[in-house]
Amino acid sequence: MKANLNVFIPFRFLSLNPARFLSIGGLPYPEAQEDQTESLSSPSTDPSDLLRRWGCTADDISKIFQRRPSLRRMEHKNLQSKLKILSDLGIESSDLTKILNCRPRFLNCRINRCLEERLEFFQTLFGTKQVLLKAIVRNPSLLTYDFHKQIKPTVAFYEQLGLSRSDLISMLLARPTLIPRSSLDDEKMDYIRRTGVEKGTRMFKHVITLFAISRSETIRQKVANLEKYGFTEDEVFRLFGRSPFLLTLSVDKVQRNMTFILATMKLSASLVLDNPCLLFLNLETAMKPRYFVGGKIDDMGLLPRVKGPSLLRAMRMTEKRFIKAFITCHPEDVARELMEYYGSVKCVRRLAESSKKHLCKGFPF
Repeated sequence: MKANLNVFIPFRFLSLNPARFLSIGGLPYPEAQEDQTESLSSPSTDPSDLLRRWGCTADDISKIFQRRPSLRRMEHKNLQSKLKILSDLGIESSDLTKILNCRPRFLNCRINRCLEERLEFFQTLFGTKQVLLKAIVRNPSLLTYDFHKQIKPTVAFYEQLGLSRSDLISMLLARPTLIPRSSLDDEKMDYIRRTGVEKGTRMFKHVITLFAISRSETIRQKVANLEKYGFTEDEVFRLFGRSPFLLTLSVDKVQRNMTFILATMKLSASLVLDNPCLLFLNLETAMKPRYFVGGKIDDMGLLPRVKGPSLLRAMRMTEKRFIKAFITCHPEDVARELMEYYGSVKCVRRLAESSKKHLCKGFPF
């Protein structure tokens, strides 16, 4: 006859810890009470609660989740460890909101790779923790770029080219794409040589970095665009040497400004070689309105006129200074008429400008 072992199974388990299974009058034992209290007082694993405890406001959390909805489902330990890294660096909740607004996937990246070695290198490079923090907020990808294959080789690359440590720091702060996009082949080095900019000069750091992060095809397009207005290739490169930020302007913007300068203002193209600032002006809000107000002043026979050297000076002025120098300097009724005309001209925008869709694409570099 076989013994019925099932009878003893419940008692075997009860003998392990009866306090977890038995109660007197429906009330749990003290140990069970402690477990229940601990479960009630344990912090929430909801990412929004964790961000709130870290210092983010409800508005910050809403913006963060709007830019990166998957963070709502992020594992608690993973998010907590990354927030601790950022806290140790000194990054605050407001900074995190700025970072995630531009880099929504930042918290989904592995920011703990080579962290100690990376931070030690950056501390030596930037000199102070404040500058390092500013650089990380400006370009949070400094924590995610491959340390040995991207960061160290790029820094060594620019040091070999002759950039001082202070110049390199300023360029890393100004150009967040410097590390992933820097490349200089023989063609680009020839372009830099033709600008006529020497090592150690004030413009060298801008010329070398802008050519390095620009695609060769893009440089050729921008050179060809300026050649259409009568400039030689050598003149274009020397112009880039005097004003390297021309490389940041789109082909479309340069075309629109040059067309207005030549066709409407009736100025020579060679004038742009000495006054490259004309290509940086906003055509709709600065160049056109000021030129047309100058014509209105001329038609009314008023002084001072916006002609000759005064025209170029007027274009370079700030808005406040221009109004004071050429509009409010006249009697009240005349100034009012000029101001109304100036405002109406500024409201005129080019076709379909108001219907443009401005999409948020992260950092504008």
